[in-house]
Amino acid sequence: MRRPSPLPQTPESARPRSARAPEREVGRPAPAEDTAPVRPLARPEADPAWDDAGTEAAGLRDVWRASRARRRALRAEVKRFTVRQRRRRNIWIGVGAAFLVMVVGTAGAAYSPLFAVERIDVVGASQVDVAAVTEALDAQLGTPLAMVDDSAVKAALVRFPLVESYTLEARPPHDLVVRIVERTPIGVMQTPAGFTVVDAAGVALSTTPEAPAGQPVLEIAGGTDSAAFTAAGRVVRALPDAVRAQVTGVSASTPDDVTLTLGASGSRVVWGSADRSAEKAIVLDRLMAKSPPDRAKEYDVTSPEAGVVR
Repeated sequence: MRRPSPLPQTPESARPRSARAPEREVGRPAPAEDTAPVRPLARPEADPAWDDAGTEAAGLRDVWRASRARRRALRAEVKRFTVRQRRRRNIWIGVGAAFLVMVVGTAGAAYSPLFAVERIDVVGASQVDVAAVTEALDAQLGTPLAMVDDSAVKAALVRFPLVESYTLEARPPHDLVVRIVERTPIGVMQTPAGFTVVDAAGVALSTTPEAPAGQPVLEIAGGTDSAAFTAAGRVVRALPDAVRAQVTGVSASTPDDVTLTLGASGSRVVWGSADRSAEKAIVLDRLMAKSPPDRAKEYDVTSPEAGVVR
């Protein structure tokens, strides 16, 4: 079965004028109903045609609100991601503030009358009158422990020749401890005023008309300001207590010929210089243990490696 052939199209010229496409003149735009109006997405600032079109656009206030919302959202994100760091920083700030408050409070309490001196204890005094020392320091009573005047304490203790050095110890809340180190006498020297007890530094501790018992008589050329006296002081201080108790005389004309006299027997100890005095003292103690002074006339320890008994 054969298909019928398509009908021939009617030529444009044969169509009725009403069915033809409307003709447009060259250069004339199409009517307004043929195309949709074009409207911009954003509102131009000074375009009156925009308002005439009746289109609602975002104003400056809307832009500002959107920017503020964006900033708020950004800050919220920053806070969320830095919460641990901020918590750690707050902890350290709290610890620092607590420490500062503690330091300020402690300092304020220490310098307040809450910790004022009410009692003074003198420790280490055997030859010095403790009551006299305490009375000399009465000016410190009522002073906060942290404000005790060290120079005033020194001025009060310098009046006691037997005091060689001292230390202050605060015992809160109200006690001040004064630890005294007394001078160690090394012997007596005969002077026009009598017999003066002196220490290794040549400081006069006391003077009596007669020689005090238990102190060796010092015969030193040049007096307390000489090098011989310094050497003799070093020798006496190096002696053990057992040997020191038997010494009745010390003589020296130069720093290198210090000589000791022992007991009633009058035995001599040729010491020489003050160098290596600790070793010489040990050698002398051993020699005296083997040969007591009542059986020996002289001990020579000028050379500690080879002590000699005569």
